[in-house]
Amino acid sequence: MGNASSIEPTKTIFLDIDGKKEKIMFSRHCGTRDIHDLIAHAAGVSRYAEISLKDSTGAFVSLNPTMPINTQSSPYKVTSKEPSPTTESSNGDGEVFTQVLSQVASQFNKVFKVEEIKTDIATRLSALERKMELEGLKAVEIEKCKRDISDIKDQIWNAQKKFVDFNRLRPVYVGNTVDHFYSSLSDERKISLKRDVPSYPKYTLSQETIEYLKQPTFDIWHWEPNEMLSLLEHMFHELGLVAEFNINPITLKRFFLCVQENYRNNPFHNFRHCFCVTQMMYGMIHLCHLWEVMTREDLGILMTACVCHDLDHPGYNNTYQINARTELAIRYNDISPLENHHCAVAFKILSNPECNIFANVDKDTFKRIRAGITMLILATDMARHGEIMDNFKMKLEPEFDYKNKDSLDTLKMVLIKCCDISNEVRPMEVSEPWVDCLLEEYFNQSDREKMEGLPVAPFMDRDKVTKPTAQIGFIKFVLIPMFETVAKLFPVIDSTMVEPLRIARDRYEDMKEKNSMPPPPSQSNKKKTVTEK
Repeated sequence: MGNASSIEPTKTIFLDIDGKKEKIMFSRHCGTRDIHDLIAHAAGVSRYAEISLKDSTGAFVSLNPTMPINTQSSPYKVTSKEPSPTTESSNGDGEVFTQVLSQVASQFNKVFKVEEIKTDIATRLSALERKMELEGLKAVEIEKCKRDISDIKDQIWNAQKKFVDFNRLRPVYVGNTVDHFYSSLSDERKISLKRDVPSYPKYTLSQETIEYLKQPTFDIWHWEPNEMLSLLEHMFHELGLVAEFNINPITLKRFFLCVQENYRNNPFHNFRHCFCVTQMMYGMIHLCHLWEVMTREDLGILMTACVCHDLDHPGYNNTYQINARTELAIRYNDISPLENHHCAVAFKILSNPECNIFANVDKDTFKRIRAGITMLILATDMARHGEIMDNFKMKLEPEFDYKNKDSLDTLKMVLIKCCDISNEVRPMEVSEPWVDCLLEEYFNQSDREKMEGLPVAPFMDRDKVTKPTAQIGFIKFVLIPMFETVAKLFPVIDSTMVEPLRIARDRYEDMKEKNSMPPPPSQSNKKKTVTEK
């Protein structure tokens, strides 16, 4: 039940409008505009007129619900002024409307506490957004977080790798990243770079070196990069390839220089490996007299494919490329991504007029050269080893046909495979350092695979593999069977290549047996044993 104080009385105000007595009545709930309109109506002016009140002393009276009440004998003097006729009605109406809106907004804010409500809503929205972030990120945000985490891991890995290799005083090639820690693609600047005539000195090779270069026993560790470039030039000149393809000697120099710059500084897959494989092919050409069964064009394709077969190798094999979903694996649909990349880089180099050693051959010849080099580089993918060897064995029965293009192509694929993995054919002092280089590259990959949660091959895991276990199976089940099969066509290989492989196998088996033997008892143990007896 209410009380008397809750009843609000009305207020009466007396007015003097041009000598005419009027009065208005309103409650305290009326707004200033309501009172203004009442007075305007009483004065007979428009609601847009300006109205002012003065008391008996001439003082202006505020026009609002709290204005002081007066008496009939002391009315407020009303003065009114209509909007100026010189102002366009639209503009006048606009100004008045703006004033009205301002007053309405003020009253609305005062009555309904709009600002307080806005502040409260903003606070609640912020709290809700924080809650959403903490309790349930959207799927797209989760994916972004995963990418960010992957990028952070890459940065950490780069920092670690640079630190480790700095301590080993071995520089590492690290490219720009899109979706990974190294660039899986080549540096276009290295390919398209305008080159002056190579400044490396002209080496005069002794007759002893010229003959030694043709041997599988050639020690590739004794030669500096510039010397290797000169030796490669010599091979191309000596085989008649410069004359066969009408190669400009300066273009040949630039080609080899560009090739060298596009091999990365990996422990194993580097420019020295490229030279090693090419020299072995050069040795096999002379050892087997391949010019008797192949054209010079075929020999040129073999030699050039060896030079280019690992261009821009990133140091991480196809398995890693596919499992890590690198740009190369995506580009080549998981099909020999590295070999496809090596081939693409080779022909990017040849597309540079400064380096195109085949610039002077006709279109049909270049088409054959391109197809041949592509075929041979793709054949170096070890995933195709069984397929290629089975095909080659079939071609040997009942007799190999050198005039058959398919048979000859298969032979060339087997030859480049032999050269690519021929290190154990060489003397132990030449071959064993390559095993260390290969294991270092394997361990770099397996360390990264562990960090990224990718599958790790046992033969690459530093915790599981040793030098003898890494080589014994490879020599027994890959190298010896392959070289023995080639020896059926070229018997000279059996004594010069297969026999060194058997010796290497036996050496690693002995090494494995010694490593597995328990250590000899110490002197103290020996004394103890005698005493006990």
